[in-house]
Amino acid sequence: MSNEAVIVDVVRTPSGRGKPGGALSGVHPADLLAGVLGELVSRNGLDPALVDDVIGGCVSQAGEQGFNITRTALLAAGFPDSVPAVTIDRQCGSSQQAATFAAQGVIAGSYDIVIACGVESMSRAPLGSSLGGKDPYGELLRERYPEGLVSQGVSAELINEKWGLGRQGLDAFAARSHRLAAAAAGRGDFAREIVPVTTPDGSVVSLDQTVRAGTTVESLAGLQPAFRTDALAERFPDLDWQITAGNSSPLTDGASAALIMSAARAEQLGLTPRARFHSFAVTGSDPLLMLTGVIPVTRRILDRAGLGIDDLDAYEVNEAFASVPLAWLQDLHADPERLNPRGGAIALGHALGSSGTRLLGTLLNHLEATGGRFGLQTMCEGGGMANATIIERL
Repeated sequence: MSNEAVIVDVVRTPSGRGKPGGALSGVHPADLLAGVLGELVSRNGLDPALVDDVIGGCVSQAGEQGFNITRTALLAAGFPDSVPAVTIDRQCGSSQQAATFAAQGVIAGSYDIVIACGVESMSRAPLGSSLGGKDPYGELLRERYPEGLVSQGVSAELINEKWGLGRQGLDAFAARSHRLAAAAAGRGDFAREIVPVTTPDGSVVSLDQTVRAGTTVESLAGLQPAFRTDALAERFPDLDWQITAGNSSPLTDGASAALIMSAARAEQLGLTPRARFHSFAVTGSDPLLMLTGVIPVTRRILDRAGLGIDDLDAYEVNEAFASVPLAWLQDLHADPERLNPRGGAIALGHALGSSGTRLLGTLLNHLEATGGRFGLQTMCEGGGMANATIIERL
């Protein structure tokens, strides 16, 4: 008989703009992650020596984020050196995959207590820096895709064109994200999940820097396309080039962590589980469109779970670009009111390796606040993949 994997707690840092001068840019990424790891065990009264493993997500694993940053961070957090750690990369879904691996380990009986987490300091380890200026593809992949693959921004443009979303729709969704996130922050909805960060100059960051409460469709309308080049315009002559910095997620710094254990171990320790993991799914998708995997992976997980889209009380579909959740919404015929009800990555930021566990915490807190039972999170990923997870509030 398998064990039940439960979520005891989820925490995160505020989001910082992922560029020099951003609110968290002065903090080493290992220290960002150490802060949430330390807070997670401290506020739950857990002896860190009891943790069987720490599984962390990080995309740009080079420089300050290299050398298994998850292990570095747990040592920096004061965990006993007997606690192991591993860092994984499933692109934007890295920490969601970390949570899946953690929960699956509990279900299989390999773990009693495990932490899933993630970190990305895009100000200090810019996207693509892990390549070191080298070609990541090789000749065989070029033979399969002779015209070449494209960046995620171009993929977002292709989705916009294929689903007929339009600039007005993209900007309206982006403005909605900021409006909902600002309203949620004003109500104190993020207070339970955010761990303030003290920076080297002694200032304390406790609010998401990426949320812009005054964002409107009109203010977004003046922004220019972010990914158009003459060469790409020649290759894709049908594109209208509607993706801008305003309807995309911003470069972000941040870290997050989730405390996961077996229901039996939680009971032994006197800890109250907040939710259980219900179902998991992962899929590959067209690496040119790249970001559409959220659609088939949602269908797959609903089929496995024996649930319909209307059985879900909320869905967190990562807002890498506005075109992704809008295409998902259209294909799944889902209720737009249940989609990213506290705003999404366009407002709250997308610290790549951290985003999966950040979404998990935001989803869990929303279910608790509204009395919802089932929540879905799904994440598009570089290279054409997607993860999906369904949790059930307890």
